[in-house]
Amino acid sequence: MSVTQALAAEPAVHNRPERHRPDRPSMLGVGVIIWLGSEVMFFSSLFAAFFTIRAHAITWPPPGAQLDTVRAGIFTVILVATSFTMQKAVFDQERGEREGAKKWVWITFVMGCAFVVNQFFEWVDLSKVYATNPTDTAYGSLFYITSGVHGLHVFLGLAAMILLLGRLKGPKGDPGETAVFQGVSYYWHFVDVVWVGLYSCLFLLK
Repeated sequence: MSVTQALAAEPAVHNRPERHRPDRPSMLGVGVIIWLGSEVMFFSSLFAAFFTIRAHAITWPPPGAQLDTVRAGIFTVILVATSFTMQKAVFDQERGEREGAKKWVWITFVMGCAFVVNQFFEWVDLSKVYATNPTDTAYGSLFYITSGVHGLHVFLGLAAMILLLGRLKGPKGDPGETAVFQGVSYYWHFVDVVWVGLYSCLFLLK
């Protein structure tokens, strides 16, 4: 009876999604983490420049600088939420649930695009005001440089998600696919954390 049960259960085992969870960190993941260490130093220099110029300014922010803290806060929450959706995509991919991974990558992509679009219109609005124009004040220059560099990183992350969706087209993945997913997720989490710091400095710190 036990042999019959084992034979009956065998097809169900073969029908389970293939798992690609590695036993140890991939070389790609380790390389991404090391590279992100250099990115930490780069953004640290931007933060240092921000606080140095702010410390020597007579008034900060300059008169007339009006930032929409609530609007930026809403899109900050949206961007932070993408860390959870991206990680859910990684978990699904590791379990072999490719359709679920594809769905969560798309959700992350759309939310990330919403953040970039909002930032673009925010730049357009702020450029019309003298206090926040990047060519007129140091405050405006710092705002556009720091948020612009971060926006570029977000755009690169979105491009990486397009590559992930391309890898998910086939019915089955490969062992290297998981490493790519994890590497992109590390990068995306970093981008989200950096923006929390930038939002705190640019919008909340007076």
